[in-house]
Amino acid sequence: MTRKRRRLTVVFLGGLMLATAAALVLTAFEDNIVFFHTPTDIATKADLQKDRRLRVGGLVKEASWKKAADGLTHKFAVTDLTHEIRVAYKGIIPDLFREGQGVVVEGHMLPDGSFRADEVLAKHDENYMPPEVAAALKKSGQWKGGAEDAAAKSAK
Repeated sequence: MTRKRRRLTVVFLGGLMLATAAALVLTAFEDNIVFFHTPTDIATKADLQKDRRLRVGGLVKEASWKKAADGLTHKFAVTDLTHEIRVAYKGIIPDLFREGQGVVVEGHMLPDGSFRADEVLAKHDENYMPPEVAAALKKSGQWKGGAEDAAAKSAK
Protein backbone atom coordinates (compact mmCIF):
# COMPACT_ATOMS: atom_id res chain seq x y z
CA MET A 1 0.00 0.00 0.00
CA THR A 2 1.41 3.38 -0.93
CA ARG A 3 1.83 6.24 1.48
CA LYS A 4 -0.91 8.28 -0.27
CA ARG A 5 -3.38 5.37 -0.14
CA ARG A 6 -2.64 4.76 3.57
CA ARG A 7 -3.24 8.45 4.36
CA LEU A 8 -6.52 8.41 2.42
CA THR A 9 -7.66 5.28 4.31
CA VAL A 10 -6.90 6.89 7.70
CA VAL A 11 -8.77 10.07 6.74
CA PHE A 12 -11.74 8.03 5.49
CA LEU A 13 -11.88 5.90 8.68
CA GLY A 14 -11.56 9.03 10.85
CA GLY A 15 -14.47 10.69 8.99
CA LEU A 16 -16.55 7.53 9.32
CA MET A 17 -15.91 7.38 13.09
CA LEU A 18 -16.79 11.08 13.45
CA ALA A 19 -20.04 10.61 11.50
CA THR A 20 -20.95 7.59 13.65
CA ALA A 21 -20.28 9.53 16.86
CA ALA A 22 -22.39 12.46 15.64
CA ALA A 23 -25.25 10.10 14.73
CA LEU A 24 -25.15 8.51 18.19
CA VAL A 25 -25.18 11.91 19.93
CA LEU A 26 -28.10 13.17 17.84
CA THR A 27 -30.06 9.96 18.48
CA ALA A 28 -29.51 10.35 22.24
CA PHE A 29 -30.67 13.99 22.12
CA GLU A 30 -33.79 13.14 20.15
CA ASP A 31 -35.40 11.48 23.17
CA ASN A 32 -34.55 14.35 25.52
CA ILE A 33 -35.46 17.40 23.43
CA VAL A 34 -38.63 19.11 24.62
CA PHE A 35 -40.07 21.93 22.51
CA PHE A 36 -42.17 24.82 23.82
CA HIS A 37 -45.80 25.10 22.70
CA THR A 38 -48.72 27.37 23.49
CA PRO A 39 -52.28 26.18 24.20
CA THR A 40 -53.24 27.39 20.71
CA ASP A 41 -50.48 25.26 19.14
CA ILE A 42 -51.77 22.20 20.95
CA ALA A 43 -55.41 22.90 20.06
CA THR A 44 -54.63 23.38 16.37
CA LYS A 45 -51.93 20.76 15.75
CA ALA A 46 -53.16 17.17 16.07
CA ASP A 47 -49.64 15.68 16.07
CA LEU A 48 -48.91 17.37 19.43
CA GLN A 49 -51.68 15.33 21.07
CA LYS A 50 -49.62 12.11 20.77
CA ASP A 51 -47.85 10.62 23.76
CA ARG A 52 -44.70 12.71 23.82
CA ARG A 53 -43.13 15.09 26.29
CA LEU A 54 -44.20 18.72 25.84
CA ARG A 55 -43.47 22.08 27.40
CA VAL A 56 -46.56 24.32 27.47
CA GLY A 57 -46.49 27.97 28.46
CA GLY A 58 -48.96 30.74 28.99
CA LEU A 59 -50.78 32.48 31.79
CA VAL A 60 -52.48 30.77 34.71
CA LYS A 61 -56.16 31.46 34.08
CA GLU A 62 -57.86 33.57 36.74
CA ALA A 63 -60.05 31.60 39.18
CA SER A 64 -58.92 28.23 37.77
CA TRP A 65 -56.46 27.07 40.44
CA LYS A 66 -57.85 24.33 42.69
CA LYS A 67 -55.75 22.81 45.45
CA ALA A 68 -56.72 19.44 46.95
CA ALA A 69 -56.86 18.82 50.70
CA ASP A 70 -53.56 16.92 50.62
CA GLY A 71 -51.80 20.17 49.61
CA LEU A 72 -49.87 18.47 46.82
CA THR A 73 -52.48 17.96 44.10
CA HIS A 74 -53.12 21.06 41.99
CA LYS A 75 -55.43 21.64 39.05
CA PHE A 76 -55.40 24.84 37.00
CA ALA A 77 -55.75 26.08 33.44
CA VAL A 78 -52.97 27.54 31.29
CA THR A 79 -54.15 30.00 28.65
CA ASP A 80 -52.66 32.16 25.93
CA LEU A 81 -55.91 34.18 26.01
CA THR A 82 -57.12 32.35 22.88
CA HIS A 83 -57.19 28.71 23.99
CA GLU A 84 -56.66 27.02 27.33
CA ILE A 85 -55.46 23.66 28.61
CA ARG A 86 -56.45 22.01 31.88
CA VAL A 87 -53.36 21.01 33.86
CA ALA A 88 -53.05 18.53 36.73
CA TYR A 89 -49.89 18.53 38.85
CA LYS A 90 -48.92 16.58 41.94
CA GLY A 91 -46.08 18.14 43.86
CA ILE A 92 -44.97 21.38 45.42
CA ILE A 93 -45.92 24.46 43.43
CA PRO A 94 -43.25 27.24 43.26
CA ASP A 95 -43.82 30.12 45.68
CA LEU A 96 -44.15 32.58 42.79
CA PHE A 97 -47.00 30.63 41.16
CA ARG A 98 -50.08 32.89 40.90
CA GLU A 99 -53.22 33.18 38.82
CA GLY A 100 -52.86 35.64 35.95
CA GLN A 101 -49.07 35.23 35.81
CA GLY A 102 -46.74 33.44 33.39
CA VAL A 103 -46.05 29.76 33.83
CA VAL A 104 -44.38 26.96 31.89
CA VAL A 105 -45.41 23.35 32.58
CA GLU A 106 -43.64 20.26 31.32
CA GLY A 107 -45.26 16.85 30.96
CA HIS A 108 -47.61 14.83 28.74
CA MET A 109 -51.01 15.28 27.12
CA LEU A 110 -53.62 12.78 28.32
CA PRO A 111 -56.20 11.16 26.01
CA ASP A 112 -59.00 13.28 27.53
CA GLY A 113 -57.28 16.48 26.34
CA SER A 114 -55.91 17.52 29.73
CA PHE A 115 -52.23 17.88 30.56
CA ARG A 116 -50.36 15.91 33.26
CA ALA A 117 -47.47 18.10 34.42
CA ASP A 118 -44.28 16.68 35.90
CA GLU A 119 -42.74 20.11 36.44
CA VAL A 120 -44.11 23.62 36.96
CA LEU A 121 -41.92 26.69 36.39
CA ALA A 122 -43.12 30.12 37.49
CA LYS A 123 -41.70 33.51 36.60
CA HIS A 124 -39.14 34.94 39.00
CA ASP A 125 -40.28 38.54 39.42
CA GLU A 126 -42.98 41.01 38.42
CA ASN A 127 -41.29 42.10 35.17
CA TYR A 128 -40.20 38.74 33.79
CA MET A 129 -42.15 36.41 31.54
CA PRO A 130 -40.56 33.50 29.67
CA PRO A 131 -39.65 34.82 26.20
CA GLU A 132 -41.65 32.08 24.48
CA VAL A 133 -44.79 32.96 26.47
CA ALA A 134 -44.39 36.68 25.76
CA ALA A 135 -43.87 36.01 22.03
CA ALA A 136 -46.95 33.77 21.88
CA LEU A 137 -49.10 36.39 23.64
CA LYS A 138 -47.83 39.12 21.30
CA LYS A 139 -48.54 36.91 18.29
CA SER A 140 -52.11 36.29 19.46
CA GLY A 141 -52.63 40.06 19.86
CA GLN A 142 -53.45 39.67 23.55
CA TRP A 143 -50.18 41.07 25.00
CA LYS A 144 -50.81 43.83 27.53
CA GLY A 145 -47.12 44.55 27.92
CA GLY A 146 -45.13 45.22 31.01
CA ALA A 147 -42.64 47.65 32.43
CA GLU A 148 -39.89 46.49 30.07
CA ASP A 149 -42.12 47.04 27.01
CA ALA A 150 -42.95 50.59 28.06
CA ALA A 151 -39.26 51.32 28.65
CA ALA A 152 -38.33 49.84 25.26
CA LYS A 153 -40.97 51.94 23.47
CA SER A 154 -39.92 55.16 25.21
CA ALA A 155 -36.25 54.49 24.35
CA LYS A 156 -37.09 54.33 20.61
